Amino acid sequence: MAFTSETVKVFLEVLDCGSFSAAARKLKRVPSAISMSISQLEAELDLQLFDRSAREALPTTAALALEPKARQVQRQLLELQTQALQIHQGLEKRLTLAVAPELLSAAWNGPLAALASEFPTLELEIRSEPQADALRLLHEGSVQIALVFERPAIDERERFEEFGSELLVAVVGPDYPAMIEGSAPIREEQLMDMRQIVVASGDVTESDPRMVRSRQIWLTDSHLATLSLVQAGLGWAWLPRTLIHPLLAAGSLLEIRFENMTNELWLWVDMVWVKDRSLGLGAQRYIELMRETL
Repeated sequence: MAFTSETVKVFLEVLDCGSFSAAARKLKRVPSAISMSISQLEAELDLQLFDRSAREALPTTAALALEPKARQVQRQLLELQTQALQIHQGLEKRLTLAVAPELLSAAWNGPLAALASEFPTLELEIRSEPQADALRLLHEGSVQIALVFERPAIDERERFEEFGSELLVAVVGPDYPAMIEGSAPIREEQLMDMRQIVVASGDVTESDPRMVRSRQIWLTDSHLATLSLVQAGLGWAWLPRTLIHPLLAAGSLLEIRFENMTNELWLWVDMVWVKDRSLGLGAQRYIELMRETL
């Protein structure tokens, strides 16, 4: 085979340096070795690649035609070598993150650009799952990192790191029967009789008790479904202020005003992974990038 990784490297170096002697210095070889390599390549291809009539090695039209593909091959070889090294160092084929739906607007995606640049072959999967499901998938091994709200109790199987906080606001649709714009503030006990829309898995008892305040609960598996039900006047919900700010400004959502407590709920947000399961290179680097972002 005429072109190999070695002959591609020599061919491109002569093109870049403009002479056999300069390419030899760059590659730390003797000029005769470079000249012989090019001559053998030309013989096998039955093409003249360089005009040797002048002092410089002038590329022929054939060499210029081959140059783009040769550079592509060189880049691919470099990517292949880099991937092999990263796999040797522990790079996983795919990194899967589970994100609680209420946190989809949080600042967890910024570091992904740097991660993609450092590990271009790493596959990434983002799964939006209610918090209990996200943690269950984490312990089952289906995801490597879960991005969830702080838990009421520490699970000794888990390692975690805070990466910020999220402000949730109690909101309702403007047409909700128990809440008319301009009405007097309500008390917490009144809230218990208003239907609440909660993002959760099938068992609401697995939800954070701070986020469940009503006797009647409707469940969804996404913040968008919750938002839709609230806007339709079917209940109230805790929703991230970063998500609903435009809707509050437009009047399509209203903040519930309380007489005896705040209508805001600050919760810390954690990255969680399992202690006894080794993280791949991509997952480790993602955690580092999140730390750097903070």
